[in-house]
Amino acid sequence: MWELFTHPSNLIFSICLCLMFLLGLLELILLVFGGGSQGLLDQFLPDDLSTSKDVDIALDADQGWLNALLDWLFIGRVPLLVWLIIFLTLYSLSGFILQSIIQSFTATYFSAWIIAPLCLVVSMPFIRYSAMLIAKILPQDETTAIYSEELIGRTALIVLGEAKVNSPAQARVKDQFGQTHYIMVEPEADIHFSQGQEVILTQKTHIGFKAISV
Repeated sequence: MWELFTHPSNLIFSICLCLMFLLGLLELILLVFGGGSQGLLDQFLPDDLSTSKDVDIALDADQGWLNALLDWLFIGRVPLLVWLIIFLTLYSLSGFILQSIIQSFTATYFSAWIIAPLCLVVSMPFIRYSAMLIAKILPQDETTAIYSEELIGRTALIVLGEAKVNSPAQARVKDQFGQTHYIMVEPEADIHFSQGQEVILTQKTHIGFKAISV
């Protein structure tokens, strides 16, 4: 077991694990003094991802691939220090688990140049869902701001124009708080939506939403 932690191919995971314990200790110290990590590192996030602001993402805005990736990873929805603890924990554990499995079959370890990026890809979905769970547990300031994906599955009304594939029309939809949003909608299939028609939102696009008939 000790060889697993000290082998040169696994040093990156050992370092991540040590950093995780240090950050966890820092978070504990901050909590003891009545603070917590909220806002400590979040100032370095883009404004539209910061947890310190109640931001309603523009539903028809192109956030860019970087912001989209950060949002997918729930960066900004939990304190950044907490997210780093989640990342370091799951990344290092995935590395140790994969290397131990590989060693049991081949009696050797993969090179760090191979296993490090591989574990980064493998651990990302687990990091996302762990951060999602933590975001639901941590107390948050009450806000009616929503993420655009929360509108998926809701019924919208076409209010302006005729929606065709690659030619969206404006629609009106209400969120779970009863707030009205105006969005761009296009059909999933090769059909059209007329003004006054109700549709069900099915997925987010870079300009709005796709929908199906009610």
